[in-house]
Amino acid sequence: MTSPKTVLITGTSSGIGLAAAVGAARAGWTTIATMRDTRKADALRKAAAEADVADRIQVKRLDVTDPESIAACLHEVVAEYGGLDALINNAGAAQVGTIEQSSLDDVRAAMEVNFFGVVAMTRAVLPHLRATRGRVITVSSVGGAVGQPFNEAYCAAKFAVEGFMQSLSPVAATVGVDVTVIEPGAVASEFVANLDLDVPAMLAGSGPYAQALQAYIARTQRSFGNAQTPDEAAAPVIDALSADRPPFRIQTSQWARDFVATTLADLDGSAVRSLTDTWVR
Repeated sequence: MTSPKTVLITGTSSGIGLAAAVGAARAGWTTIATMRDTRKADALRKAAAEADVADRIQVKRLDVTDPESIAACLHEVVAEYGGLDALINNAGAAQVGTIEQSSLDDVRAAMEVNFFGVVAMTRAVLPHLRATRGRVITVSSVGGAVGQPFNEAYCAAKFAVEGFMQSLSPVAATVGVDVTVIEPGAVASEFVANLDLDVPAMLAGSGPYAQALQAYIARTQRSFGNAQTPDEAAAPVIDALSADRPPFRIQTSQWARDFVATTLADLDGSAVRSLTDTWVR
């Protein structure tokens, strides 16, 4: 790059977002690292200092569920840097439970941050990205391609994100904007820990779903034992940020590629059902 380009990343207090912010800065990007609560920025600032890129990272407050927060942050960024070259939609929240035992408010909350937050951010930045022929990169999940037990609301949001982005991609391309989704599998980060789940209480209150939930939790604990690190999962995000023509869909590991391939070749849905049935039995 002949001059530093500017990228805005949401959800950078931990995990993939933090690693992507440091990676983007290391790759030479001026990085606007946003989070809902900037009091949680210490880990990012420490990582940036250790990577010797603290001067390329600016922390700003941004709540993707608040239109006024989005507008205020973008106004500051454009005023300070003259424009924006890329957006990385990373902010998200897990939601574990099955619909009979979840409230509609739980489902709406999951959709609000994981889907509508992505839509709102993308809508807000597109005029700026048209001007710079920039790109939108969205951290989705393998759960955006394969529906997973006890993740109904979360997977619904991620499926919606992928449908939205796949539909937007050819339209955005006509005005010079690339669109990419990143599909990680299990990542060893604070994303799941932040749920603060009381597993014994969940099991005690799960009624007819207790056996299935217990099997799902055991399987999930095993999968996170072999999880990618945030740096490993963020590396394809940085590759997509700098590539001349990034593909629409990128998985972050061979396991994720194999897992997503299950649904992409599954015309009648039986392969996915055969796989996920084993998670709850």
